[in-house]
Amino acid sequence: MLKSQNLLILSLLFLTPTSNLFAQKTTAEKEIFVRDKLIEHLFSITDVMVTDVTSPPGAARFYSYSLLAAYLAYNNEGNLNDLPMVEHFNAPLPDLGTEITIESNNMKLAFAGTYAMLEVGKKIMPSGKKLINAQEALVNQYLKNRILKKKEIKQGISYAEYIASTVLEYAGKDGYLQLSTLKRYSPTNDKGKWYPTPPAYLAAIDPEWRTIRPFFINSADAFSPAPPAAYSENKNSSFFKQLTEIYEVTSNLTEEQRLIANFWDCNPFNVSYSGHMAIGLKKISPGGHWMGITGIASQKAKLDFKESLFIHTLVALGLHDAFISCWDEKYRSDRIRPLTAINRLIDETWRPILQTPPFPEYTSGHSVISKTSAVLLTSYFGDHFKFIDTSEVYFGLPERAFDSFLIASNEAAISRLYGGIHFRDAIEVGMQQGENIAQYILEQMKTYPNRLSSDAEK
Repeated sequence: MLKSQNLLILSLLFLTPTSNLFAQKTTAEKEIFVRDKLIEHLFSITDVMVTDVTSPPGAARFYSYSLLAAYLAYNNEGNLNDLPMVEHFNAPLPDLGTEITIESNNMKLAFAGTYAMLEVGKKIMPSGKKLINAQEALVNQYLKNRILKKKEIKQGISYAEYIASTVLEYAGKDGYLQLSTLKRYSPTNDKGKWYPTPPAYLAAIDPEWRTIRPFFINSADAFSPAPPAAYSENKNSSFFKQLTEIYEVTSNLTEEQRLIANFWDCNPFNVSYSGHMAIGLKKISPGGHWMGITGIASQKAKLDFKESLFIHTLVALGLHDAFISCWDEKYRSDRIRPLTAINRLIDETWRPILQTPPFPEYTSGHSVISKTSAVLLTSYFGDHFKFIDTSEVYFGLPERAFDSFLIASNEAAISRLYGGIHFRDAIEVGMQQGENIAQYILEQMKTYPNRLSSDAEK
């Protein structure tokens, strides 16, 4: 009998610390846990996008609504339209009502926010049902670590689903569902206009994206850039000089330039051929790359859940508006890609090291959205925030270190020249376009800049 009692005492001594391990953690440690679950499951959404070969503008839209749901779920106090960011939307959110509420507890709200993010992703993406596994994993993570009880999880799910339904109602009125009813785009035979490029000769992607409702900017053409250099076969023209620059640079690339081009490729439409078989290569979208950078910065700066969610949501919304602005210009100028022009005017055998994406050239999407993201992130984390970008490791590329977000965005932009898929004016004007969009958003949110101290830059 005594032996049995001793064994029971010993077992309790060993089991109790383990079973209450999470309860012994500090509030800061718990915040890190729930923040990391947000970042982990945001990548679950990214993974579905890669599987679906989601277009760059489409990916930005999916990120924005998924994170908006998380933001609203976590910050639901009073009128949603009075929340920072939301108060500056062009179209107000629908009334939420008071049918379902949740106790204002950080852990409960963090769970509900992350679950709502996955719920919107599940409903808004073609293969979104795959996120059911992520939702189940999230529930198990919170239960296993004793953050919430089963009853609290059930309440959180009901609340999250209610918030998600509100966001999906809002998303359903942004023009996306009407895209298929609009007049189809057809390339012309004009010399300076875009035409499908090898090897897949894919049709133009998202030609009517300018009709999608933006969050902050007043209209798709609110930040229209100056027109591109006019097409010309005159060797002294700006167009031909830029064409020659691409041909010469790509013919003499250094190993570093090749690495930069491939690191920032982010082309979800990349196709390789084996005999007669076409094989799609898994690649992250440009917006997905910057969402990855945002997560890396959030973890390095040791942000809590609330702040990490804030900056992720802001960057996602900025990406959404930047793509609308960029795509508006792409199909207005409808400019030829370097591959088509070089094959026609300089060397019919030339191929860029990157595959040309299936849409017009001007302005450079990478340049626009990278600068928008970098300006927003810099305003939050500071001018000299150093980070190691591991966003592409999952896709087989090495990590890359940067001394600031702006340096990273400049490299992302010039990578398009090294890759042979953009003219210099599309890159430079695109960067200015992206900066203008970001500055406009920041101007609307006057209380937003410099939320972190300079300590975050170290």
